Amino acid sequence: MFTGIVTDQGEIRTLVPRGDLKARIATGYDTGTIEIGASIACDGVCLTATALGEDWFEVDISAETVSKTNIADWAEGRRINLERALRLGDELGGHIVSGHVDDVAEVTGLREEGDSTRITFRAPDALARFIAPKGSVALNGTSLTVNEVDGAEFGVNLIPHTKAVTNWGAVALGDRINLEIDTLARYVARLQDWQG
Repeated sequence: MFTGIVTDQGEIRTLVPRGDLKARIATGYDTGTIEIGASIACDGVCLTATALGEDWFEVDISAETVSKTNIADWAEGRRINLERALRLGDELGGHIVSGHVDDVAEVTGLREEGDSTRITFRAPDALARFIAPKGSVALNGTSLTVNEVDGAEFGVNLIPHTKAVTNWGAVALGDRINLEIDTLARYVARLQDWQG
């Protein structure tokens, strides 16, 4: 489990298709504190550390994961948001995030509002009903509050701090963004379906 509070920006060093996709990711984390088998959210995707170096870790990514996320867009040199898994006693600063990306959303609008940036996304139609104003979503592993919803489109604001400590400072129109809907919204919808 994660919180959606990004704690490092990694950089893709290598991508090797070998059965599954193998990625080596440079990190500022002390890799001496990471164990093989540890879960690390990489742009919101929960991946397992399979090898470690002084300033990097490697992950194996299945074809299923590539098909449901924006990992197909990754390239060497790309910056990605990183978060290590929660430990008992950690502060829950964002919201509960599983790292199981539901699908990708597309950036359809960008505009500056004071020092903040308003971003509009288009969610896949099947997920739109799970996104509510003032609810939470995880986008590229970042816990964000939804401002408004209009059909399958929704907007969020990014403050300067978020843009500085994540890869959101480089966002562009048309970008495909990993989307994980709020777990609570998922269960509420399931209960309504069950009773309906």
